Amino acid sequence: MEKAEGDGLQTLAIVLLLCGALKLLHTLGLISTEDKIDDDLELSMVCHRPEGLEQLEAQTNFNKKELQVLYRGFKNECPSGVVNEETFKQIYSQFFPHGDASTYAHYLFNAFDSSHNGSIKFEDFVTALSILLRGTTTEKLQWTFNLYDINRDGYINKEEMTDIVKAIYDMMGRFTYPALKTDTPKQHVDAFFQKMDKNRDGVVTLDEFILSCQEDENIMRSLQLFENVI
Repeated sequence: MEKAEGDGLQTLAIVLLLCGALKLLHTLGLISTEDKIDDDLELSMVCHRPEGLEQLEAQTNFNKKELQVLYRGFKNECPSGVVNEETFKQIYSQFFPHGDASTYAHYLFNAFDSSHNGSIKFEDFVTALSILLRGTTTEKLQWTFNLYDINRDGYINKEEMTDIVKAIYDMMGRFTYPALKTDTPKQHVDAFFQKMDKNRDGVVTLDEFILSCQEDENIMRSLQLFENVI
């Protein structure tokens, strides 16, 4: 039973991650077929100007027209051209009104903030979306691993995974099922490490994480859920 619950939480975490990306797109008005995408990027009146379309097109899995739509939505919500952590938390909290999403949003913000300078630029945003929505399985799993590797030392330890599990429960709020008990996070973390920590050294490496996820059909299916939303 413990293993089943642990596997279920891992799948839920992947789905929540992708749902969050999908809801961000919806908030930015990007999931729509009515956008006019024949004009070029409007770069005036912003504090940060993104890299050229050609460069972003080469670096991501989006074409020029898709990048134009993405940028228009990003600029409408973030006129300065960058998103700080507080704004990101406010946007993300709208998706989980019955819980406290601030801690999970903090971890997610850090994962989006590839330059680690306290703000998310359009390049950061579109690069992460490209991986989450259209990346290879390995790219998606590596991005997820980096989200869980809070201190960025190349390993996931039990303390980090406990923090992630608690953040997920806080975010789900009163819809959490089963109801959170004092020892529930520990049970999920123990199940996670029982499955992922192949050599039993107390930490999960990127290779162990990818291998374990690839062996799980539910996780593999969840990674494909939103490949065609744009």
